[in-house]
Amino acid sequence: MSGASVLYDVPGPKAKARNRIYSIIGALAVLGLIAFAILRLNSKGQLDPEVWRIFNYSGVRTSIRDGVLTTLQVFAVAAVLSLALGVLLAVARLSDHKPIRWLATGFIELFRAVPLLITIYALWVILLTNRDALGLTGSQPQFWALVVGLTVYNGSVQAEVLRAGINAVPTGQREAAYALGMTKTQVMTTVLVPQAVRAMLPTIISQLVVTLKDTSLGYIITFEELLYTARLMSTNIIVNGNDTYIPVITVIGGIYVAMCLALSALANWIERRGRRARTGIGAAPAAEPVAAAESGGPVADAPAATKD
Repeated sequence: MSGASVLYDVPGPKAKARNRIYSIIGALAVLGLIAFAILRLNSKGQLDPEVWRIFNYSGVRTSIRDGVLTTLQVFAVAAVLSLALGVLLAVARLSDHKPIRWLATGFIELFRAVPLLITIYALWVILLTNRDALGLTGSQPQFWALVVGLTVYNGSVQAEVLRAGINAVPTGQREAAYALGMTKTQVMTTVLVPQAVRAMLPTIISQLVVTLKDTSLGYIITFEELLYTARLMSTNIIVNGNDTYIPVITVIGGIYVAMCLALSALANWIERRGRRARTGIGAAPAAEPVAAAESGGPVADAPAATKD
């Protein structure tokens, strides 16, 4: 019996023909749904050229540009803070001191369990209530509510990722570092954390992509990021008596996809660079053999001592 047929039954001729028929029917059904959606959008005037010409207006392009820059600003601040918080929480959860370990564990479990939207909304209410005492003006309460909410949630997730990476480092490296006389702080910062970051880099970048997409939750607290800008444009721009939801959603969705793909491409480039990094000590090339007389050693043909 072949290894391919151990886990499942190999389909026979009738089963193969039936699978082909099902595949064709499924493909036709999907194409039919796509055609139906296009016809409905066309009948509603959403595919008219005039609707899509709104992106030629300088005001629309400026609004989209400002939304993208605001989104990237929130993402940059939240990404840096969440990574720093993740490292801090991961190290604290691995601490030998029980109070520190329990505090870090409680923080991580709390903010991983609470929905991110609730966290952002609660922070927004708190900052709005105390905006004068905190010296916040304009849209700063919305900005910091979104940044802090993204930081505590994604920092908790990154902490678990880093903790798993630290625990995956072979125990022998830790023991060798302690044998050299290194302190626990030195072992953690110079041996364990760098290897954990390198090993878990794909997962870390994946969580950063989630952070980028979660910036759209600022729409709920009226923060003028990309999604909120898209909503304002789609409701305020009317063409031929119709709204412009479909064109705006299509373009804004494409921008989100492009930003996430760019971040993923950056992650792949960093990972490839890390793999090509030289580690260890290379072997030195072999040198030409040296004659014994030239090296100052004993001469091979020296006369032997004679007996009396």
